[in-house]
Amino acid sequence: MKKILSYFLSAIFYFFYVNGLLIFHALQWLGFNLGKYRGHKIAVDIMNGTFTYLLYILGTRIKFISKYPIPENAPLIIVSNHQSMNDISPISWFLRKYHPKFVSKVELGNGIPSVSYNLRHGGSVLIDRNDAKQALSALKEFGQYIEKNKYTAVIFPEGTRSKDGVPKRFSENGLKMLTKYAPSAYVIPMTINNCWKLNKYGMFPLEVGVKITFELHEPIKADSLEFAKLFEKVENTVKNALI
Repeated sequence: MKKILSYFLSAIFYFFYVNGLLIFHALQWLGFNLGKYRGHKIAVDIMNGTFTYLLYILGTRIKFISKYPIPENAPLIIVSNHQSMNDISPISWFLRKYHPKFVSKVELGNGIPSVSYNLRHGGSVLIDRNDAKQALSALKEFGQYIEKNKYTAVIFPEGTRSKDGVPKRFSENGLKMLTKYAPSAYVIPMTINNCWKLNKYGMFPLEVGVKITFELHEPIKADSLEFAKLFEKVENTVKNALI
């Protein structure tokens, strides 16, 4: 019975999701061309709020946990495990005040309505994982960008989604570049739990009744520890909070 319900609710979810991608692509273009960064961000914030609450069609429950104050007027680097494409909208929505930008693979920069436009025009960085020179140069510029504007970088050091919730090995290169070129940043480990369960059966149907948590851990001043100790602390913090 639950599987049958998941087919029905998933069809409804995707109907609104796909149409939302098309509608918000146009709204992003309009916002960017009329209001530049601010206009574009308004459209993106509404889009991510919409996509976050669309998950409630599936009976999803989303909880953001932050037991520690998030630093104000400072660049932030959020380091998180990665479980689903549905990680992105809740992070963007709940942290919208902090202007989150993502480290993403270059392949996502084209071909996906709304998503690709946002990655290209919203301040995120697109890296080519097969071109180390391009990736390092792009991360350098990205670090300088969040340092200058006091924005938030979101990086998934696993490099790809974990389809069963079991975390992959964290790669240190991205975080090393960001902390080097955004030295005044605070690094905030974040643990995502259960989002992978939405895609337990693949892209369709989506699982129903999943309870997802996003837990922000204690911020760490990027220059307060040598990088090896910082990286170890961040990785252990994220993984130790996994269910």
